[in-house]
Amino acid sequence: MTQYTFTDADIVSGGSITAGGELSISGSRIGSGGKGGVSFDLKGSSVVYPALINVHDHMNGNYLPRVGPKGDNFYLNWSYWDADLKSSPVYEERANLNAEQRYMLSAYKNLFSGVATVNDHFPHELNDPHIPRLPIRVIKEYTLAHECSSYELKWGEGIEIEHKRALERDWPFITHLEEGFDPEAQDGVGILERLKCLDDHDLLIHCIGFSDDDIARTARAGASISWCPASNIFMFNVTCKIRKILKAGINVAIGTDSTHTGSPNLLAEMRFARETYRSLYGEDLPARAIFDMVTVNPAKAFRMSDRIGTLDAGKQADVMVLRARHDDRYENLAQATMEDIEFLSVDGVPVLAERRFADAIPGDGEGYEEVKIDGRATLVRGAPATLYKAIRKALGFKKRLEYLPFDC
Repeated sequence: MTQYTFTDADIVSGGSITAGGELSISGSRIGSGGKGGVSFDLKGSSVVYPALINVHDHMNGNYLPRVGPKGDNFYLNWSYWDADLKSSPVYEERANLNAEQRYMLSAYKNLFSGVATVNDHFPHELNDPHIPRLPIRVIKEYTLAHECSSYELKWGEGIEIEHKRALERDWPFITHLEEGFDPEAQDGVGILERLKCLDDHDLLIHCIGFSDDDIARTARAGASISWCPASNIFMFNVTCKIRKILKAGINVAIGTDSTHTGSPNLLAEMRFARETYRSLYGEDLPARAIFDMVTVNPAKAFRMSDRIGTLDAGKQADVMVLRARHDDRYENLAQATMEDIEFLSVDGVPVLAERRFADAIPGDGEGYEEVKIDGRATLVRGAPATLYKAIRKALGFKKRLEYLPFDC
């Protein structure tokens, strides 16, 4: 059984910070106290956080560069972007990679930004074959629609059936909503209400067309919202009414969307979200709020708060260790980059570990590959460098993917 302990580090979990504390991992769970197995003294130079949660991604589509509107034009709704994507040279280039390679790339996009848990917003029949092979947790406990409009992609068995299944299984029902400004797109909340499918099981993505009344109805229903500002600004030159949404008490989590429109990874999306908020409102979005939007808030949206999102004893041992660069530990996360991540575990198993944490890796290290990140030898679960080489071979040139923080 995997057992190790971090000592002499500030432990950040939910609303609490334990200065100079220790955290033990026992098997797949956070321990209840006491050292077990090997001990790592962080000497106050690192900070321990819950691993991050990416509330919204499309893992078959994390390729670069981005595809968006031309000139000073922006889209009326998402369907115009979809047409541009599928007729683009980038889409043709992406077709050189098989689905397994695309999913593994997406797993590493998330892993290298400290993400242990992500939702891949695609139908189960598309991602189920790939999820078991990935080094991070991709949730399988969800129902979905693509969007609430006549021109949606026909994912799932229909809004009412999928929503009913979510209620029966206590899963989230996840759908894009009001991602556009035509009359039908802007009736998303109304559609859900008329179908009696607007409630606290809903995780609503984007919501850029929300009126003040939509915000009030969503708040009353107890639904959650996925905020993806980089994708929104790139495609539509606007994002949701985020300040009003937060003031209404709606549970908000930050998602990346795919890299075809969004940020390279969740850390970059967090920074962009804060910059966007400052630009829109002339005031700061506190680092603590950003922290909540990538830990406890998405855990609540996924209906998984009993398992992930904090470092409470008995929860899944999803742990991230960051270099300490800022005395305010929430700011330390809000300003972090991929190069600041020193350790990441999923269910207690290290998936990224600087060489000094090698003793936490079970067995003899088989199943890991070493890469250099910011000049530091780092062990990564799986074979990211081998994957990178295979992708470049398939493409016939040295493709650079911004979300991979190493070269080979």
